[in-house]
Amino acid sequence: MGFARTCSVALVGVEGVVVEVQADLEPGLANFALVGLPDRSLVESRDRVRAAVINSGGQWPQMKLTVGLSPAAVPKGGSGFDLAVACAVLGAAGRISPHTLTDLVMVGELGLDGRVRPVRGVLPSVLAAADAGYRQVVVPERTAAEAGLVPGVSVLGVRSLRQLIAVLNDESPPEEEPEDGPEHGLPDPLLAGLAVPGLGIGAGMPADEPAPDLADVAGQHTARRALEVAAAGGHHLFLKGPPGAGKTLLAERLVGILPPLTEQQSLEVTAVHSVAGTLPAGQPLIDRAPYCAPHHSASMAAIVGGGTGFPRPGAVSLAHRGVLFMDEAPEYRPQVLDAMRQPLESGHVIVARAAGMMRMPARFQLLLAANPCPCGRHGLDSEGCECRPDSVRRYAARLSGPLMDRIDLRVTVQPVSRADLIGDGIRGESSAVVAERVLEARSRAATRYLDTPWLINGEVPGHELRTRWPVGPGALYEAERDMERGLLTARGLDRVLRVAWTSADLAERDRPTAEDVNFALEMRTGVARGVTMAVRP
Repeated sequence: MGFARTCSVALVGVEGVVVEVQADLEPGLANFALVGLPDRSLVESRDRVRAAVINSGGQWPQMKLTVGLSPAAVPKGGSGFDLAVACAVLGAAGRISPHTLTDLVMVGELGLDGRVRPVRGVLPSVLAAADAGYRQVVVPERTAAEAGLVPGVSVLGVRSLRQLIAVLNDESPPEEEPEDGPEHGLPDPLLAGLAVPGLGIGAGMPADEPAPDLADVAGQHTARRALEVAAAGGHHLFLKGPPGAGKTLLAERLVGILPPLTEQQSLEVTAVHSVAGTLPAGQPLIDRAPYCAPHHSASMAAIVGGGTGFPRPGAVSLAHRGVLFMDEAPEYRPQVLDAMRQPLESGHVIVARAAGMMRMPARFQLLLAANPCPCGRHGLDSEGCECRPDSVRRYAARLSGPLMDRIDLRVTVQPVSRADLIGDGIRGESSAVVAERVLEARSRAATRYLDTPWLINGEVPGHELRTRWPVGPGALYEAERDMERGLLTARGLDRVLRVAWTSADLAERDRPTAEDVNFALEMRTGVARGVTMAVRP
């Protein structure tokens, strides 16, 4: 008889639960039972583990073997338990001392030849282990850099089960044969499991390429100003205009003026992309805001999260701490658009399926772009619109009122003039110049919100803004009139206040004035208030 136990991690979204892996050997007919609510991929680990142990020079115990995963009520899936199951079995068989396994957390898949293959979700798994008090983790060698991002945890990256056995037994590590990889002109087969085919929506902006420059945009002064305000305060933006006016061009340049992610934000974003399988190769830490631009034919599961089996992160989570750009917004299914109303308010999304419930972070900046009508020429003087008035109204109504009420800035993008496009017009500011002002404005906001849960104006609840940080005397006169006329909701007033504070931060004012509030009203309602936003006082 023999018994041994070690630990691994079960992921539920980007949150991990430490699972104790127990192995028990008893006399009887040779059998391998795996209990503890495993899914199909985890049940198949029995064959992978047996082959890996034998091909690593070990002897498979010919006894009644039971491997339990505790707590049994937590759903468990994936191949990341292979390494822990193999070591627990070897500990019960006496090949490894059971005492060396007790305080270890192991995450990794085993090949039939005994090689340790990387799996997705290593970073959130190590974070969960650290939160549970564990200080030693064993991960595949390919993901050791990702696991090493967690402070206070000792990481052991292993290439094979044979190597791990030698390390745990204080033996000399065996010589590993060199693998055919990129240096031989061949793809690395061990990295195949880290990327999920078909999830390119999370890689809309390659990590190894610089973001497009805002100086490439000709004209569009109002839209550029709105883009700067959106970046400085974390506000949602809606661009409406005819085809070819530059809506997509502007949207792609928003991430270029956003500040770098903080250390905590980088860990959050990296954890989501690690679980989703969209972590860029060779980049264990994502340090800049992600950009996600799904096609308008995307399903509910692709945008919000879900899918068959256990739910997976969607575009709203892949854009966490970054930008979610939805071009041709009226072409999305109404149910998909309205499903984003909850994460826009709460900053997270909860997806419930029969296999379980998943809570994923989803604090993103939503950027919508739309044509004014199906043909795109409505309102243009030079070309006539062929759409009937009821068609124009139905097209605009595809963006529901409750969704648009959550959008802080609404800008009409006019066609670019010949002088701006090919003439001697003044070249616009570069992304670097605008990013400096954005960073300064965010620094002012962070100082104001010190010792609070918020960092930027777009996150502060309206009640807090009205009570703790009131605007200047008489600044809300126009906003109060709009509320009396029914043109502004209570949520709309809160968002006007947020934009007004961002306008004041960009202008280096201590608190918003009537000019800042009127600018926010103009950006929200589209009604001219006779003000312009001055970046400097």
